[in-house]
Amino acid sequence: MQGHVSQDTPVGVPAALIWDVYRGLELGRLVDKLAPEVLGRVEFLEGDGGVGTIAKLTLPPGTPGRGYMKERFTKIDDENRVKETEVLEGGYKDLGFDVVRIRLEIVEKDSESCNVRSTIEYEGDEKLADVVSHVNVKPLEMMAEIIGKHLCQNKSTL
Repeated sequence: MQGHVSQDTPVGVPAALIWDVYRGLELGRLVDKLAPEVLGRVEFLEGDGGVGTIAKLTLPPGTPGRGYMKERFTKIDDENRVKETEVLEGGYKDLGFDVVRIRLEIVEKDSESCNVRSTIEYEGDEKLADVVSHVNVKPLEMMAEIIGKHLCQNKSTL
């Protein structure tokens, strides 16, 4: 069984500005600074923010599963503003999925706004049909809103 869940989140900053944050380590640093109680704490275990970087996200209290997720950056496409990660352990893999990929794409609307398209792709056994409804991109949407708002408020100092 394969599937995906995707959502576009409008952000009132230029695509290039938010891509600068999303493409590397700055995203994790801002999540830690702005919303650790909502999104969790980010720690970089390996790498410099490029392909191969491994990050550990300690999830907020009350989150089902192990309470953390490790992911590896597998694609960073500056031309198309796409970043992909693969979950190595924890998170939705704890539900039994074999493969879980997170894709973040910055889609330019005009010179001052864009959408952050958040997608979770999953693969697993047909027996997981009952748990597919638990897969959602809400935390990624919240992250886009929080980061977008922060960048919008601080545009003049960036």
